[in-house]
Amino acid sequence: MGRYELARPTLRKRIINRVIGVDVAERMKNWQLAKRIRNLAFSAVAFFFAGSYVLVTAVDPYGGALSSAYAFEFENTADSQTYGFASQQKISFSRDGWEVVTGDEAAAIYVANAETPATGTVKGYAYSLLIKQGWGRDQYSCLVALWERESNWRWNAYNKSSGAYGIPQSLPGAKMAEMGSDWQTNPETQIRWGVSYIKNRYGAPCGAMAHSNKFNWY
Repeated sequence: MGRYELARPTLRKRIINRVIGVDVAERMKNWQLAKRIRNLAFSAVAFFFAGSYVLVTAVDPYGGALSSAYAFEFENTADSQTYGFASQQKISFSRDGWEVVTGDEAAAIYVANAETPATGTVKGYAYSLLIKQGWGRDQYSCLVALWERESNWRWNAYNKSSGAYGIPQSLPGAKMAEMGSDWQTNPETQIRWGVSYIKNRYGAPCGAMAHSNKFNWY
């Protein structure tokens, strides 16, 4: 008579058989669950990477728009912002043909559009001088913001600590005498001197504004 030996199942198989039954365990083995789960996981990962590539390539990750420099149109209205063309500013980086200025450099060239001045006013006189220089509305906006900070457009504004005087805060005020002997009381004389000074030193009002924003003087 032959001799037979009964192979004892492993502990893991005995636990599975005890919990779910021998028949169910055998059927699950035939289903090849591990292989099915592995294939499903690989498919999900592949789909995720393919979708991410499409989104990064076709969509601007910063703005949510199609990645094109022409995705937005700028409308120049009275409430729009103006950027001066001060050549002193540093370019932070370039992207898609655009030179981008950020941080302090951007703050140094930003100024809101000024309202059109009424004829016969001090600001109206300044505006007419800028037009004669060939400058546009953006340069006038820079001049308005600059002199509002310096003197609030007061012809008798005097800085006790520095001695600066007048609308453009000439230092010393007597410099403005080259435009007229009435420099102490005539705002038009002061404005002519201030516009000439800015043109000779900074090229245009937005250049002076940018310098003032960064160093608190011009």
